[in-house]
Formats: sequence, structure tokens, C-alpha cells
Amino acid sequence: MASAPPWWAWGLIAFLGLVWGLNFIFLKLGLEYASPLWLAFLRALLGLAGTAALLRSTRGPIPLDARGRRDAMLIGIPSTAIFYALVFAGLASVLPGIASVLVYTFPLWVALLSPWALRHPLTGRLSGALAVGFAGVVLLSQPWADLHGGISSIAVVELLGGAVAWALGTVLFQRRFAAAELVEANAYQLLGGLIGLGVLVVVFAPTPLPRFTPQLAVDVAWLGLLGTSGAYTIWSYLLGKTRALTLSAYVFLVPIVALIASALVFGERLALIPLLGVALVLLSIYLVGSAPRAHEIRPPDQGSAASMSDDERATPM
Repeated sequence: MASAPPWWAWGLIAFLGLVWGLNFIFLKLGLEYASPLWLAFLRALLGLAGTAALLRSTRGPIPLDARGRRDAMLIGIPSTAIFYALVFAGLASVLPGIASVLVYTFPLWVALLSPWALRHPLTGRLSGALAVGFAGVVLLSQPWADLHGGISSIAVVELLGGAVAWALGTVLFQRRFAAAELVEANAYQLLGGLIGLGVLVVVFAPTPLPRFTPQLAVDVAWLGLLGTSGAYTIWSYLLGKTRALTLSAYVFLVPIVALIASALVFGERLALIPLLGVALVLLSIYLVGSAPRAHEIRPPDQGSAASMSDDERATPM
């Protein structure tokens, strides 16, 4: 199992778990004032603005060539546009706690996609962890209860589809970009995602326009500035000090925060079977992240790129 992060990193990891977990609360609140596509577009817009400002103040000119910028923008279609669109749509009919668990099956999908995209073989331990996780998804979503007041099957598909799109964007980023390029490439993938979301808004949901209220302003500011550009900066700093393999084992903190916050804000409660499903999914996330030869993934809420390990920086695998 990967070693634990150094002592100084625990506060930052806890902070990220808090921010990304509360993202789901602010998403749910924001959907009272804006449609899913409009809210996704506003988050991507502010997230891109914040990320660009941070890049300008800390890194100077962006070193990616025209081909790199193009590829990053194309990868932004699954990793931001499709990811945001599906997750925000699913959250419209699902409470934040359950939604967060389904979305944060992301590491499991990365593990499934990595043999194809990154030539990372599935070990026996990884296969067992994936089986545990997907068994938990079945218990959590309870497809047999859809006609009896259970979670909407459409919402489950949307949330899991968002997780798959995020995972696809992640492995494509890891395959395409070296570690030193990821910060700049992330800004361009946000730009590609923003353009994609703009097209979706115009085609599918130009109206109604968002109701601009103080609450919506707070929601978008949290999601765009703190939950996207700010949290990403902290995660990048952690990646420079601690292996992504080690950090990815603690992704399970995000749905735990979302479940607790949703219980307090929305009164969300889980029956025994869905609660067992949550436990299995969280256990699976931890096992995948802490496996000896697990995938070097970076899982921020915005669907950003993965970070390569030290011996995998130079070339795609």
C-alpha cells in the first residue's frame, strides 16, 4: 500500500475534501436559480477566468504549442463539457450525497480505461476492488426499486455517465501531456469545455435564463473560484510534494463530506441497503487508490488531467 502523505499535507487534503464535497451542496442550491446547462456554463466561465488569472500571476506565458492547445481543448469536451452537463442534469433529481458517491466512482472508471489508454494492466487486487465498487453502485442505485420511489434510473445513468466522461478526459490527458504541461493544458481544456457548454446551452436550453440572485452569485463564486481554480492550485501543489497515487487513495473523503452536508442541509437519509452500497463504493475507491500499482490519477471536481509519475513524464504509455 502506498505510504501516507507527509504530516503537513493532511490539512490541505482535508480542505480539498471539504471544498469538493460542499461543491455538491452549492450545485444543488444553484439549480434552484439556473438550469443545469446554464449553471455548468457559469461555473466553467468563472473557473476558467480564475485559472487564467492564477496562471498569469504565477507561471508567465503559456508554453504549449498550437497543437497542444488544440488537443487540450478537444479533451475538454469530455472532461468538462460532457462531465458538467451530465452531472448537473443528474443532480436536478438526486440529493447531493448519493450523487457524490456515483460521481466519485471516477477512479474505478479510470482503472477500467487505463489498460486501453495507458497500458496499465488490471491486477487481481484492482479487479477485486472494481468488483466491490460496482456491487456498491448496484446496491446504492437499486434499479429494481425505480418504480417504487427509488432513485431515477435516468439520473443514475447521467451521474455515472459524467464520471465516465471525466475518467476518459483524465486518461487522455495523461496519455497526451507531460507533467510539466498539465497546468497550462488544464486551462485550455476548460476553454474547450466552456465552448462545448456554450453550444449545448444555445441548442438545448437557451431559455429560461438564470435568475441572478445573491444566492446564485454565491453558488457560482464557490463553484468557479474556490471549487475549481483555487482547489486545483492546491491540488497541483500537493502533486509536486506527494505522489498522486498516494493522494488518490483519499478521494473517498469527498463523498463523505457531501453525505454529511446533505444530511444537514437537505435532510438526506439513507436506508440500510443504499448505505451498504455507499460503504462498498468508498472502500473500493480507497483500494483502487492505494493499490501498489494503481493508476496515477488526479481527481479534482473540475474533471482535470491526471499527473504522471516521475518515470512516466516524458512519453505516452
